[in-house]
This record gives sequence, C-alpha cells and structure tokens, in this order.
Amino acid sequence: MHVAIFSDYYLPTLGGVQTSIKAQKDTLESAGHKVTLFCPLHEPSSDPSVVQMPTSHTFKPDGYPFCWPPKEAIPFAEDYIRDLGDVDIIHCQSEMLASISGAQAALKLEIPLIQTMHGRVDTYCTKVLPLPILSTWILAGLHKRNFPGDSQADIALTKDHYTKSIVGRRMWRLMVNQANIAAHVVVPSQHFTDKLHKQGVHKPLSVLSNGLDAETMLRIQPARLHQFNPSEEKLKVMWCGRISPEKRPLEFLEAIRNLTFPVEVNMYGAGPSMKKVRRFIKRHSLSEVVHLHGSVPQDHVLTAMRKNHVFVSTSYDFDNQPMVLLEAIASATPVVICDPDLAEIFPPAGGIVTNTPQPEDLTASLTELYHHPERIEAMSSAMLAEQDRATQQQYTNQLLEVYSDLLKA
Repeated sequence: MHVAIFSDYYLPTLGGVQTSIKAQKDTLESAGHKVTLFCPLHEPSSDPSVVQMPTSHTFKPDGYPFCWPPKEAIPFAEDYIRDLGDVDIIHCQSEMLASISGAQAALKLEIPLIQTMHGRVDTYCTKVLPLPILSTWILAGLHKRNFPGDSQADIALTKDHYTKSIVGRRMWRLMVNQANIAAHVVVPSQHFTDKLHKQGVHKPLSVLSNGLDAETMLRIQPARLHQFNPSEEKLKVMWCGRISPEKRPLEFLEAIRNLTFPVEVNMYGAGPSMKKVRRFIKRHSLSEVVHLHGSVPQDHVLTAMRKNHVFVSTSYDFDNQPMVLLEAIASATPVVICDPDLAEIFPPAGGIVTNTPQPEDLTASLTELYHHPERIEAMSSAMLAEQDRATQQQYTNQLLEVYSDLLKA
C-alpha cells in the first residue's frame, strides 16, 4: 500500500504532531508499506520520502515553515500525486495549506481521503498566529474556495465556551467542514471526538491513539520505578512543551513560586512566551530553582523523564493528546495535569488531576506529593504496568484496517 501523508508540521521542527507522524510513518514502513510525506520545509529533507511543499520565505510563524502560496501549493500536490501514479490513500493531518492541497488532490484524483484531527485549531490560531481575526479570515477563505460541501456560515454549531468568539466559531466551522469532506476521520482522543460529533461531524470517526515507535520504546528500556525521599533530595519537577500562552507556562511558574519546600524544576521547550518566562523567573528570584533547557530532541526529553520525580502539564482546554504524556507513560513517570479531559491518556492511578486549573491547586497537588512520597512510587508503578498503551504499532495496525476498509468500499 502507498500512503501519501500531508501535514503542515513535520521534523526538524519539534512538537507532538511531528513526533506522532514520524512514529506512524516509521511503523507503516516497517510493515512493508510505502509512505510519501508532503510538508513545508525551510530546506529540502535528506529523506527522499519527504517532499518539500512550496514554502514561504518571509512568513514563518514562530519560526515554523509555512506552506504558501496557494497558486503553487495546490497544483504542486495534485501533479506530484498524479506523477507518482500508485498512491492508494491520502491522509491529511492538519488544517492549513499543505493539507488543503492534499485534500484537493484526493478529491480531484478520486483517491480515498482520511483526515486526522490532531488538535484545537481555534485555540492555536488565537494564541499563536499573528492578528488572529485576519489570519483565520484568510484561512477560512482558503477552505471556502478549495473545498466543496457546506458553506462554513451554514454550519450550525452547538453553543459552548469555545464557540463564543468570532475566531472560535470560524475555526470550528472550518474543522467540521474539513472533517466532513474526508471519507473517514481519525482522532487521537475520545474527548475531542465527542466535541467533533457535538459540533456536526457526521463522517465515520475512529479514536486511534498516537504512540511511540519501537525504536523509541527500546531507548527508554528498562524504565525504572520512580522513588522520592524528601529527607535526602529535592522534589524534581519537569515541564515540557511549547512555551506559549496555550500551554500556560506562567501559571506553572506561579504554582512553583508558592511552594514552601525544596524543589528543582526543569523546563523544556521554546516559544513566544520565553521572554515573559525569563522575566518571571528573574522577578521572583527563581533562577536557582527553575532551569530552562530550551528546545531539545526527543531523546533528551526521554532522559529527563527518567531523572525527574514528576511531570506536570498545565495545558487546559487546548490539547488533544499530548505526546509528552505518552512519553511519561513509557518512562513510568508520574504526572500531574490541570485538564481533566487529558486523564483518559494515562492509567487512573498513574497521575493526579488538579481540582481546578488554577496555580494554587497545582501548588496543592505538588505539596501533597511532597508530603506523601509513597504516592510517587505507587503512581510510577501504575505507569510501568501499562507501558504498552504508549506503543505505536498497535494503533498503526488499527489504522491499516481503516485504510483497507476504505479501499474495499
């Protein structure tokens, strides 16, 4: 089987979507299938199976390559797929121009189209893109011009907190429309699947988790049981993600500032909020407590997981299924999260959900762990017992069943 994947995000930029697509690509190829991946890149890839889409030389939101312009990208994708001649499935994994181009190629060349909904485009556009009102208007216009189906204005959304704003409604209509154009929709989590159903997606949806490839799992092994002795060491707390408002790094630091016991904090990632993070650390004299490691490869993240006692995610009402939580499972690292939607990712005994997303409740949860260190070992043991749920191969097998069913239809 030859699968063409289209994504607006891929290596060498770092992120959960990039990591999950790489794991999916590797496991498909290991199973004997051919994968051609199309994405914007600043420089051509050394991997011949990764195709550089037309990429803007001037517009680089937060340093990410951006597929542009439409008059080049859309015909490029169609011509390339036609020239390949043997593509069986087109699988789009984002909502911007690279995936629009892939979807257009699928529709024109009558190739089965699958869409993976990785995350909340509404929140991403609000927090990351410059001038979100204008940016989302342009993106919605691209979809309207290039996709058939319902006019986005005619999609009746269900009222919810995430559809109150103009940007929210615009992007949810875009997501619903793009999902309904595909023959099948893949979603990594049940909570996001429920939201898509609620807002009007009527195409078949499969909940297929992301996962870590076999090579990554081998590098982690053997995962060790995490233990903490407060009489001999500081509590080591890890945070990893895009340092951007939607990930709430300042709320994390506020919680750390209010701790009253010895702690060592290791933050990994980069992003537009880095200056604010540095200012917060300096203003509150946290430079001896909080260590900023910047953006690092996955191997460094996995090593850090094993060295810290607990991993914290402060994301709230944004993430679909953060890859870093799967890495925590694979590393047997206890987790503390602020978003109850994300609790479905890990075993119930492997983590804590704060009472509210507010910093004071995160402070309370970390304080509870410090004073009851046996809980860290128990949470780590629960993670260790369910390491297999983090492996990609099982989900790739399920994805291949979806592909096969579409080809038979």
